[in-house]
Amino acid sequence: MAVAFYDLNSDAGLKNLDDYLLTRSYITGYQASKDDVTVYAALSKVPSSKYVNASRWFNHIDALLRISGVSAEGSGVTVEGCASIPEAAIATPPTADSRAAAADDDDDDVDLFGEETEEEKKAAEERAAAIKASAKKKESGKSSVLLDVKPWDDETDMKKLEESVRGVQMEGLLWGASKLVPVGYGIKKMQIMLTIVDDLVSVDDLIEEHLTAEPVNEYVQSCDIVAFNKI
Repeated sequence: MAVAFYDLNSDAGLKNLDDYLLTRSYITGYQASKDDVTVYAALSKVPSSKYVNASRWFNHIDALLRISGVSAEGSGVTVEGCASIPEAAIATPPTADSRAAAADDDDDDVDLFGEETEEEKKAAEERAAAIKASAKKKESGKSSVLLDVKPWDDETDMKKLEESVRGVQMEGLLWGASKLVPVGYGIKKMQIMLTIVDDLVSVDDLIEEHLTAEPVNEYVQSCDIVAFNKI
């Protein structure tokens, strides 16, 4: 059965992840897989050090992605967001009993408040349409990419280089962690992670039309794809 996590950028979601990783090195199986990349990409930042297991796991996956990428398929994982998660929630999908109980609660609500007004029906239809659109968007494939970004020379301001790269913003693009790597003769290159929605962003177009074009090319000489993994 595929593992599911909820609202990973909340304290409750991070605690669940931390508890889950207490006895595990990876999200599923005994090697890093695309399941780890999926959860990694869902986190907006490095987990706080108080979440020892989650922080340890995140840094390990981050290092793997920087060095060699992750290619194992994994067993399947789902990451969902929600407004709040009970402290007792665990990283597994809802049971059939809980879904049935929720359905019973919904029926009770209808009985209590009677027939819906036209405004309520319209609001319900709008919510349903929004949920459907959100679900459709979630079905879009995502990829995790590691880029090598090379400056012109050793006098290039690497801080401004990073700012100019991160300044490229578009729908379906999310910048991640970065670091400077010595190349030689005092020159450093920047390695940076990014997550893209495949239907919205092409990495080749991103490099050609934005990262090596004006005004970014004032600092960036070239960009190369180091690792590319489907999420």
